[in-house]
Amino acid sequence: MEKILLEKVNQVVDQLKSDDKRREQFKKEPIPVLEQILGVDLPDEAIEKVAAAVKANLSAEDVGNLLSAAKKLFSK
Repeated sequence: MEKILLEKVNQVVDQLKSDDKRREQFKKEPIPVLEQILGVDLPDEAIEKVAAAVKANLSAEDVGNLLSAAKKLFSK
């Protein structure tokens, strides 16, 4: 089950990274966006785990982008 969830998380993260509008919508309403992207109605427990994992991945990416920008600022 964990492997399937990880695959779903990666699928959603990939799509959200390439679609700014959908990523903003996900931040406001994660569950409907997940169900829309996945095209499947997962049990509440599973969808909540996927949503939490996607949020963590997106947050980590945002932090990485901020760190990269900060490095560029201070390297000048």
